Amino acid sequence: MRFCTWEDTLSQPPSPVRAQIAHALLELVVQVPESSEKAGADVALRVHAISRKAARQASMVAAGLSLPPGWMGWLTVLPEMISVWKIQAQMVADIAALHGQQSRVGKEQMLYCLFKHVSAQLFRDFAVRAGERVVVRSSTMKALEALALQISGKLLGTALRKGVSRWVPLVGAFGVGAYAYYDTLQVAKNAHHLFQTQGPTGG
Repeated sequence: MRFCTWEDTLSQPPSPVRAQIAHALLELVVQVPESSEKAGADVALRVHAISRKAARQASMVAAGLSLPPGWMGWLTVLPEMISVWKIQAQMVADIAALHGQQSRVGKEQMLYCLFKHVSAQLFRDFAVRAGERVVVRSSTMKALEALALQISGKLLGTALRKGVSRWVPLVGAFGVGAYAYYDTLQVAKNAHHLFQTQGPTGG
């Protein structure tokens, strides 16, 4: 199957919501967050603590932003998703720093960690295996734009379900919060797996 290019997507204009999600993804990964974490012993324990803390934060933020009911709730869907992604992006930077890899985290690595579990197939041209390692390749901005648009297509259904959940605020908020918690742990798993085999001088 041929990888979809940015030019391909222009022939099929995305929906406004999907385009907004793609734009938000690219804005998010343009600048990788700084981390105060240091590489050292007990990396696995520290990753566990950081991931659980981030998952709790993401859960509380997502649940809180999903409380507005009805049509007002629809307006909070994208801000909620972006807020959770920012928490997750900081977590990814922290996990990379624990593995001595923070300087090597770019847009491609951040997108991989944040969304590889959403659809591993989308990353087949960005990430390759080299023995036990996973190497995320650098890419052009056009290819990243195309990737972000493809990811946004996968996330559109989640966004719509989040919007529907606003019609049952308390129950919906609980479900959104639980999903954010689980999703954040998946991101942590992606990051830990990507960085743990690289080593401080890995590529």
